[in-house]
Amino acid sequence: MGASGYLSSVFLCLVACVVEPYNPWDFSRNALAWRLAHQNVPPMGQPYSSAFSPGSSWALVDVSEPRALSNWNPVTVQCGEAQVVVTVNRDLFGTGRLVQASDLILGSLGCPYTSLNAEENVVIFEAGLHQCGSTLQMTADSLVYSISLYYSPNPGSNTVIIRTSPAEVPIECHYPRKDNVSSRAIRPTWVPFTSTISAEERLTFSLRLMNEDWSTERTSNRYQLGDAMHFQADVNTVNHVALRLFIDSCVATLSPERDSSPSHTIIDFHGCLVDGRSDDSSSAFVSPRLKEDSLQFMVDAFRFAGDDTDLIFITCHLKVAADNQPLDQLNKACSFDKTRNSWLPVEGSADVCRCCETKNCELPVHLSRSNDPWWQRARGRFQRDASVKQGMFSDWRCV
Repeated sequence: MGASGYLSSVFLCLVACVVEPYNPWDFSRNALAWRLAHQNVPPMGQPYSSAFSPGSSWALVDVSEPRALSNWNPVTVQCGEAQVVVTVNRDLFGTGRLVQASDLILGSLGCPYTSLNAEENVVIFEAGLHQCGSTLQMTADSLVYSISLYYSPNPGSNTVIIRTSPAEVPIECHYPRKDNVSSRAIRPTWVPFTSTISAEERLTFSLRLMNEDWSTERTSNRYQLGDAMHFQADVNTVNHVALRLFIDSCVATLSPERDSSPSHTIIDFHGCLVDGRSDDSSSAFVSPRLKEDSLQFMVDAFRFAGDDTDLIFITCHLKVAADNQPLDQLNKACSFDKTRNSWLPVEGSADVCRCCETKNCELPVHLSRSNDPWWQRARGRFQRDASVKQGMFSDWRCV
């Protein structure tokens, strides 16, 4: 986190007025200004000999003054799990002149302060991590939420001069990108030796944004319309029987709650990439698979109509099955091929994708339990929700 502020140096004369902003933390500049203003002052007792003409009808007044503000921290920030709390001392510049609380706003959307402590002369802002125009950046290890505190002085009744300069204080909250997907131990109903070992371990699912050639994870989560978003779902199968990963569903929303409204379904019906069925979309699974415990798919960038935010949450329901289990309507990955006007699977027979068109991919009741191995009867224990947050469409807003 950092804080920067700007004061003003004012040079007054009988004819003209010049206002020049300066940084009170920059001692080298202040020292230079002080020398320039006093380099022509004669020693005590000697007559003043100005570098200007003796007949000058104006005087130079330097009101800039070096201030030892290196230890002055007028802005403090607390980063919580879902919100940020910013506390601002009204003596923002350390000059003793208190700023007006109404001249302070948080973020590019201009959120006003939430409370004012008159006794301690502090202004408090409380906002959600995704509110007030904050931006999100994803690094290899962290999620970084950025927002700025703005001070814009109101000249009040005097519109000719101002005595303070605007200031911007950049704020960042860093969160580790760990434990964002959780899983529980496997508890199969049939307990061979291999599954007993697997039950002592954990299945770890992940859903990541990848670069265009799928070689590394994408460092930015910002997209523009016309871009293709590359997703890769994985499951860690160390110390487990061989498993094949599937994506049951994916939905995009404006909030972390997958059941919120508005929403847009990307994958549905146990593995049908329905977003690719639209006339203006080329979204599809990548075939063939990279490996059995990984699944890749691409989605054309989009936005919600009538919404001016730049953040979209995409939540996917991931599951696994034993790699030797036959593919069926519940375990598949199907894309719509517009050239053939039909659904095609990543692997297996095209018959498993027929239900994507009828939108009824549930198994008949008499088949749902009979002859099912333990990994299908315990299917719920193999499924996890994974999510990514997409900050998209930077061409629509200044971010």
